[in-house]
Amino acid sequence: MQQTVLAISGKPGLYKLVSRGKNNLIVEALDATHKRMPAFATDRITSLSDIAMYTETDDVPLMDVLENMKNLEGGKKASINEKKASGQELRDYFTKVLPEWDQERVQNSHIKKLITWYNILVEAGITDFKDAAEAPAAEETPAAEEAPAAETPAKEAPKKEKKKK
Repeated sequence: MQQTVLAISGKPGLYKLVSRGKNNLIVEALDATHKRMPAFATDRITSLSDIAMYTETDDVPLMDVLENMKNLEGGKKASINEKKASGQELRDYFTKVLPEWDQERVQNSHIKKLITWYNILVEAGITDFKDAAEAPAAEETPAAEEAPAAETPAKEAPKKEKKKK
């Protein structure tokens, strides 16, 4: 899941990687429209696994923060409305999610975006934020349950070798 869910700078929401083209990626919106579109190299495309939140000690991967939100909310949508909540309400909520967060470097807009992304992922049915290898109960689950087929990235076409003349 981590490698296939993308954020594209300048475009709202989250996108799922569908396919790779020669000069672009084909992505599908995770909202209700499921609109597919190309994302080019000029777009700033970031995988959710590459994002981290600032804390007082080390940066915490976004997947850990999303997992904390899922545990706090019981796997349901966020109990706070990020659009109507005041700055203090957002900060109080985020303290429940990540107690050691850096209050100087994390802005209210970051918290709003995090809550929005969490709600998009939950609505899309994506709630497995940790890789099967990282999950503590990974030894107990059979291999067939670790990686659902719907969340595996599309395979790239094999590259053709050029013949020497």
